[in-house]
Amino acid sequence: MAQEAPQEDTSPMALMDKGENELTGSASEESQETTTSTIITTTVITTEQAPALCSVSFSNPEGYIDSSDYPLLPLNNFLECTYNVTVYTGYGVELQVKSVNLSDGELLSIRGVDGPTLTVLANQTLLVEGQVIRSPTNTISVYFRTFQDDGLGTFQLHYQAFMLSCNFPRRPDSGDVTVMDLHSGGVAHFHCHLGYELQGAKMLTCINASKPHWSSQEPICSAPCGGAVHNATIGRVLSPSYPENTNGSQFCVWTIEAPEGQKLHLHFERLLLHDKDRMTVHSGQTNKSALLYDSLQTESVPFEGLLSEGNTIRIEFTSDQARAASTFNIRFEAFEKGHCYEPYIQNGNFTTSDPTYNIGTIVEFTCDPGHSLEQGPAIIECINVRDPYWNDTEPLCRAMCGGELSAVAGVVLSPNWPEPYVEGEDCIWKIHVGEEKRIFLDIQFLNLSNSDILTIYDGDEVMPHILGQYLGNSGPQKLYSSTPDLTIQFHSDPAGLIFGKGQGFIMNYIEVSRNDSCSDLPEIQNGWKTTSHTELVRGARITYQCDPGYDIVGSDTLTCQWDLSWSSDPPFCEKIMYCTDPGEVDHSTRLISDPVLLVGTTIQYTCNPGFVLEGSSLLTCYSRETGTPIWTSRLPHCVSEESLACDNPGLPENGYQILYKRLYLPGESLTFMCYEGFELMGEVTIRCILGQPSHWNGPLPVCKVNQDSFEHALEAEAAAETSLEGGNMALAIFIPVLIISLLLGGAYIYITRCRYYSNLRLPLMYSHPYSQITVETEFDNPIYETGETREYEVSI
Repeated sequence: MAQEAPQEDTSPMALMDKGENELTGSASEESQETTTSTIITTTVITTEQAPALCSVSFSNPEGYIDSSDYPLLPLNNFLECTYNVTVYTGYGVELQVKSVNLSDGELLSIRGVDGPTLTVLANQTLLVEGQVIRSPTNTISVYFRTFQDDGLGTFQLHYQAFMLSCNFPRRPDSGDVTVMDLHSGGVAHFHCHLGYELQGAKMLTCINASKPHWSSQEPICSAPCGGAVHNATIGRVLSPSYPENTNGSQFCVWTIEAPEGQKLHLHFERLLLHDKDRMTVHSGQTNKSALLYDSLQTESVPFEGLLSEGNTIRIEFTSDQARAASTFNIRFEAFEKGHCYEPYIQNGNFTTSDPTYNIGTIVEFTCDPGHSLEQGPAIIECINVRDPYWNDTEPLCRAMCGGELSAVAGVVLSPNWPEPYVEGEDCIWKIHVGEEKRIFLDIQFLNLSNSDILTIYDGDEVMPHILGQYLGNSGPQKLYSSTPDLTIQFHSDPAGLIFGKGQGFIMNYIEVSRNDSCSDLPEIQNGWKTTSHTELVRGARITYQCDPGYDIVGSDTLTCQWDLSWSSDPPFCEKIMYCTDPGEVDHSTRLISDPVLLVGTTIQYTCNPGFVLEGSSLLTCYSRETGTPIWTSRLPHCVSEESLACDNPGLPENGYQILYKRLYLPGESLTFMCYEGFELMGEVTIRCILGQPSHWNGPLPVCKVNQDSFEHALEAEAAAETSLEGGNMALAIFIPVLIISLLLGGAYIYITRCRYYSNLRLPLMYSHPYSQITVETEFDNPIYETGETREYEVSI
């Protein structure tokens, strides 16, 4: 039998030191020895002390988050504080770092809150004084974690609300979007280019929410498979954006009908058909009409275009490909019979001698900057009286691969722009300007694949100094050459079909002065500038400031860089359209009409019970022609009623008060009255006037004797005295007579009663002590109550 395992030591030290314990035993059975081993495994569990948590919420439109506000740290513990700032829906929270000084190991993270999702916007490794962080929603969270330590870190953040907006809606491919306003309630209108149809809502509205968003998904523009156009004037027929059937095959028919008496012209801007795809064009409503073009019968593209015999054209396109392998772009337009059709040139323009395009009209073509004329003459003429037509096809304007440019300003475009460039391109552009000049190159748009390279050289090819080299996507770039020459080299990967390719690039150049200083910057409206150097050499700074009442938008300090360009564009001054928060008033509540405090905002202050408002209760933010918007009045105060009350002034002699109180609030009144026979001299009613201290608007009145009443009282008193003297004499005679009469009457009654009750025992006439009355009380005796008399025996 195996030995019993001893009791295990479960103390923390024993758990740390013990890994495994083996217990062995032995037993003898049938001369054989068997050994049994038992393994006891001990798991060491370390419990981390829970942090002390604190949470603070803010809802005011502006305020501060200060690390000094967190509570003291418990012993042997650490603190985790979360500060949440939530403002009105439709507004975001902007944090500015006022100060940050953290100790080692402390964490400070600023996070955007979008429902249950937290997005880190900045942390302690990126925070610097003056930095501004904006939340994408109406809530932002600041997380702070610190440990018990001798030196605790500190930070202070200032927050304020700002108006959120919807993101700029995505522009549909082959379409455009017009945005009226990005804030809540703003609308965006979408439309497609010729030949495309809008799939989705034509108008979206910015919805007010914790994170404003558009009312629905942005629409797309797609080219339909077929369609009918009536009363056609101008339009396009494009290769369909998606297969018509689920198996990938397509059969598309477009019917284009012009008004009666007009004809139609088709211009093939692009026509690339797969070997198995087919396109036919008929001059009429059906495929039985006269055939104008069949791709299976001719390999050449009719760049000169096609003319209808009547006012209708039918275009059919058939494809059995699973994916769209053919692309085409056909422009159509209607025109009057007896005239030539209106010419068209993409990426260019033309002038005409006759806008009606009658016989003999001359048209001259030019290309947009960065494009060159090819595949046609620059001038064409309308000929043939019987059936007018142009003597040649319209030319094409194409962005070329390379070239030499010597104009004072120009444009360099990627090959085939605005269409994507093709793979395997090797292009070199050489720019040369005046000998005493240099070249400023502004790269406005750059979208390449990661395998394509654009290199900018300072000078010609002989000078290998590289100003810049770019792959993939890049933002706008500004470069300066040090000589009158600049070389641009572009290489597109031959394997572009495998690795993908970009959209291209747009660059503008202009010759500028060749010197050792930056160009002077303009003054700004409603502001001024100061310079750190008399000459704008490298390192010189220009500082812009705004007039009172204006805020600067953009960088206020610009530096002249090594390439003699400024570090940023000049700022501008924007009129301040909001007031600063006037603050809270002690012992009151306030109601704000707009948390951003824009011009027109009102703040209504109301004092708590027991307090009186001193000042204007309503403040309005108003704009001034010069200066910052201000409030209509100063901040009021709420003071206790007792501190403002008037004490009771007291009673006038021979007078009294109506509604007596100890204290009277400002505006309350006190009325006085005099007793009868007195006349009030002064104000009958006085009023408590607000002040420091409050006071009565007049002195205490006086009650004086009324003269007429006084003389009347004297006469009455004299008459009373005369009447009193006569009465006294009569009384002096009457009283003795009355006394004598009473004495005589009393004697008579006594004598009479004594004779009648002569048998009455004398002891009853005297008062003697007694111990007990053996009869009922007289007041309970009904005989006594009726007035009858009765003798009683009393035991004495």
